[in-house]
Amino acid sequence: MFIWLDNLVTALVEKTFGLSVESQLGSSIHFFFYDTIKILILLSLMIFIISYVRSYFQPQKTKAMLEKIHGIRAHIAASLLGIITPFCSCSSVPIFIGFIETGIPLGITFSFLITSPIVNEAAFVVLWGIFGWKVAVTYMGMGIIIGVVSGMIIGRFKPEDHLKQEVFEGNGFNKIRPDMNQKERISYAAEHLVDIIKRIWFYLLIGIAIGGAIHGWAPADILSKYAGSDNPLSVAIAVLCGIPLYANALGTIPIAEALIGKGVGLGTALAFMMAVTALSVPEMVLLSKVMKPRLIAIFVATATIGILIVGWMFNLMF
Repeated sequence: MFIWLDNLVTALVEKTFGLSVESQLGSSIHFFFYDTIKILILLSLMIFIISYVRSYFQPQKTKAMLEKIHGIRAHIAASLLGIITPFCSCSSVPIFIGFIETGIPLGITFSFLITSPIVNEAAFVVLWGIFGWKVAVTYMGMGIIIGVVSGMIIGRFKPEDHLKQEVFEGNGFNKIRPDMNQKERISYAAEHLVDIIKRIWFYLLIGIAIGGAIHGWAPADILSKYAGSDNPLSVAIAVLCGIPLYANALGTIPIAEALIGKGVGLGTALAFMMAVTALSVPEMVLLSKVMKPRLIAIFVATATIGILIVGWMFNLMF
């Protein structure tokens, strides 16, 4: 699909920089430019299409839809909604708070909060382009299962008792106008595309740069020995390493790609990616403004267990 891009970037590295793509530096530079352009193309296409479709769904309609669904179906609906919403945990939190303000049960809102940063339409397309449809579909399915099961478990702890009073004093979130014409919907999609790119480009480039460095210089034999799929502790270590960091799923995919290329287990790399996107310290700081420490601890513990299980399952399956 991107053979033309590979040839273009190879020519750039060899003719402009005078480096062989087989060298460490040349390989890293090739990785950086190739992944940056490829991800931006896929990302821009998907954000625009999904933003246009999203212009037909108002938050209040979403609330009304969720109120009519009960039990596990409500958690599944919330998780599916999380797939087509913002691209990082810190941008999902305001919508999460908005759902609470409008009276949606907290366990269901957690299904949304957990799924939203882990799985989104752009990350799905990029995963498909890099690792193939089987990995992308399995990853999406696992992310939904984590969100659904975690939300159901958290809901049993009566989480409403562990919210701060401030969360009930907000005004909800803004509506998308139901009377938008086609020109306005296209304009909305374009503006949303620009807004998302502005918010994620820095983290995306950092992730690709780290991935390029790993691709060119990281010793494959050491990584495959200690972080390969045969080492069950590698998944837990990957999760612990991911929690202090902050990025969106798209920013971590290039890192995962480079790690896998060096022999790291697929489940280990994806567990790291999930931990960075769903359990980051900045997200915990935001949540601390509306949640008491016990509820945050329940959220972190439940999501962590789910991510560990998914990491081990991926290592066994792939």
